[in-house]
Amino acid sequence: MPFINPEDGHLTVLNLFKTDTRARVDTLVKEMKAIVDTAAFPGWISSTVHRGEQNPGTANFIQWRGMQDLETRYNDSEFKHHTVPVFREITTFVRLMQTEVDSSRRHPALGGVTEVSPGRDDYTVIEILGVDPAEQGALTATLAGAHSWLVDVPGYRSQSVLRGIRSRNLEGGEGTLATVGADNDFVVVYSQWDGKDSYDAFRTQADAQWSSARRGFQDRRNSLITSADWNSYRAVHTRSAEQPVTV
Repeated sequence: MPFINPEDGHLTVLNLFKTDTRARVDTLVKEMKAIVDTAAFPGWISSTVHRGEQNPGTANFIQWRGMQDLETRYNDSEFKHHTVPVFREITTFVRLMQTEVDSSRRHPALGGVTEVSPGRDDYTVIEILGVDPAEQGALTATLAGAHSWLVDVPGYRSQSVLRGIRSRNLEGGEGTLATVGADNDFVVVYSQWDGKDSYDAFRTQADAQWSSARRGFQDRRNSLITSADWNSYRAVHTRSAEQPVTV
């Protein structure tokens, strides 16, 4: 099963898709599963498909050996002439985000490294935070520090912070990709909870009930970000390369 570990040195690609109906989510999941089940791309390590819970959409958490392997995939004829047209047809929003894992922490009771798997019952939340590239390091450090007080929040399991490198969408024309924004202008937070109720209680807790540590964190985070978007997910399908890929 895939693991989130900054020491692995993988290029982590998070493909985020939004759509307008639950029925189209079914189609998205079906198409993504088909790609994952036949993946044999040089440098590909693993893919884990997530189905949107809070809002219609999907996310694919993909690990690659490095940037050149990903670019080879993007330049492939099948990707340009089949994959891109299919996903343009059934989505309302696409963002293909290249990242590297900056930190990954778990509740002390869990130990080990963070596992991404449909075999677990995690309620997963993915946040995309916009940031001025010059402030990206400050934001990742601030987010990583949240673990110190999140361990006291009921239902919290893990938090992984991924430093954004480059973001793209499907609007390049003729099956090519277009760059979105500037390099290093976003950060991804991938967190796991024991269920929707725990996460909702945390997210909707009144400001007056926040701990001083959470209040300080929230103020610092808000001073650094330029935008914020999130959705909740369940991992529904995963597959890894049969032979280990050397990074």
